[in-house]
Amino acid sequence: MIQNKSLIPRADMIRCALCDNAPCDAACDNIKPASLLRSVWFMNEQCAAQRLPKENPCLLCSAPCERSCARAGSVPIRDIVNRLYYQVKPQCETPLASNERRLRTEICGIPLENPFLLGSSVIASTYDMCARAFDAGWAGICFKTVCTLDIHEASPRFSAVTGADGSIIGFKNIEQLSDHSVAENMRIFQSLKQNYPTKFILASIMGQNEAEWGELARLCQENGADAVELNFSCPNMAEGGLGSDIGQVPELVKRYTAAAKSACSIPVLAKLTPNVSHMSPAAEAARQGGADGLSAINTIKSIVGVNPHTYVSMPAVHGLSAVGGYSGNAVKPIALRFIAELAQNPKLSGMHLSAMGGVETWLDALEFILLGASSIQVVTAVMQYGYRIIDDLKAGLQLYLAEKGFDSVLQAVGLGLDSVSPTTDTLERDSVIYPRFLRERCIGCGRCMVSCRDGGHQAIEMDAQRRPRLNGKKCVGCHLCTLVCPQQAVVPGTRRVNPGAKG
Repeated sequence: MIQNKSLIPRADMIRCALCDNAPCDAACDNIKPASLLRSVWFMNEQCAAQRLPKENPCLLCSAPCERSCARAGSVPIRDIVNRLYYQVKPQCETPLASNERRLRTEICGIPLENPFLLGSSVIASTYDMCARAFDAGWAGICFKTVCTLDIHEASPRFSAVTGADGSIIGFKNIEQLSDHSVAENMRIFQSLKQNYPTKFILASIMGQNEAEWGELARLCQENGADAVELNFSCPNMAEGGLGSDIGQVPELVKRYTAAAKSACSIPVLAKLTPNVSHMSPAAEAARQGGADGLSAINTIKSIVGVNPHTYVSMPAVHGLSAVGGYSGNAVKPIALRFIAELAQNPKLSGMHLSAMGGVETWLDALEFILLGASSIQVVTAVMQYGYRIIDDLKAGLQLYLAEKGFDSVLQAVGLGLDSVSPTTDTLERDSVIYPRFLRERCIGCGRCMVSCRDGGHQAIEMDAQRRPRLNGKKCVGCHLCTLVCPQQAVVPGTRRVNPGAKG
């Protein structure tokens, strides 16, 4: 069972707070419910099911875990474990792998134990934080951008768009670069490399001129960095002709890449801005400047919410706000588009692609890998859930690779590129695939009919028993109905017809 369709939706555990040192674990003598719930949350239920003991631990249990829950009685822990045991476990065809060799990859020839790195941000900004991430199982870090600027951050500097369950859908920051001195950051690199010699240190840097780009690159190499990432993309540093201002001007990208490359012998990656219509011009300029790889995407310029009482967007700092960088799962489709663009560009062939932008689960990471990335950087999900998500990132991806028969994650790189066209002009338009209604799931809410009536082609009607009926003469196969059904009771059908033969 390739685990791309969850049998236990997040909605079923919507009240779970994903606690640290969870009370439910302390209340259970047989299993650790918290790690199982966390795996379900991160679309890793098959691995969770295979961690269960041979006999169902909840069969005769009085559910003390539910009573001890931080939201007592509101999380159906026993029901979720029973479903893992009776619904998911019987479908597990591939046993959990005993080692992580399939996850091994590389950045510009330097080996990585797995594809997952912390992205350049506050989550990788001190020795202690990076050390804890390494201990947790992350293969590397991209350290928060080193610069010579005097950084003083605003407070508050984060805001978010949240879902009905309170989880973050999109995240805005107005944060800038590392507020440590260059010397302090170099000492951190030295200590990290000394204590974690097999872990990968990617040093993000930002200079103000060619000499500074070169000097920072040289210092990072001398103090233990394995590679340098050039920050041409931070949207919060644009005013001084820095950050995303550079990434929008290919000539500057080329010039500053060349300056950094000439000053060091370790790999150089250019981190590009998504605040452009196409990323290829800057990417090609980076290659001309000598870059060995590319990182994408950085955050997207945004305004998140406006307070209807104060009329100020968030985050508000003494009555003012600013355009900031948008990240989180909401930006993943945009990030995937840019990664595909870079991977399909023949002028960039052979360059390493390090992808980021909305990665939260192993499946998110896999999508970037299938579109050409060989390493994955994560930020916002770590800020929300902590370094511990690496367990499910690795386990889920590892199990997928085993199920598909891949010996290495590198065998999956780019497999989805042939299906991607830059425009819709190349798509087949001579047939229609009708939707199909799953009667056993349908609750008769009429949502499919409403959406089709007001947003589609008026092809769905409700009968006297509140069951949807499809009018094939009107249906154009847009599949809006499959997206809006709250019960997932409308699915793509197998019937393919020629529009001229409908009826």
